[in-house]
Amino acid sequence: MLIGELSRRTGVRTHQLRYYEAQGLLRPERDSNGYRAYDEDAVLAVTQVRKLLAAGLPTDEIEFLLPCATGTAPDLKPCPELLDALHARLAALDAHIATLTRTRGALREYVEATEAFAAGVGQGVGEGVGEGEGQ
Repeated sequence: MLIGELSRRTGVRTHQLRYYEAQGLLRPERDSNGYRAYDEDAVLAVTQVRKLLAAGLPTDEIEFLLPCATGTAPDLKPCPELLDALHARLAALDAHIATLTRTRGALREYVEATEAFAAGVGQGVGEGVGEGEGQ
């Protein structure tokens, strides 16, 4: 099938399909006229790629994991280093979430202090009781 048909069957735009090809996620054959020719397996591969992208995996990791994917879910069968890659990605996400949580807390303090200051009842962040003692 040509790229337009693959696009229609998967709901993925042709420029995204070309991007997946550039990332090594799709490997179409080339017709004698140079057009991309996709087989039926490409529909499944695109479905798997979309779902793995939705799980937050970047394309370089998907390229690594795709040979381990089966079905449309996709299920990931145990392949060499698969669990290591998934655990590493999960750890990176956990670290990012922890950083965002700390940043959110700090920003919330600034918002609350600024709102209190605007209402004339508070002090700025870091200007609490006990500061300036001993001076």
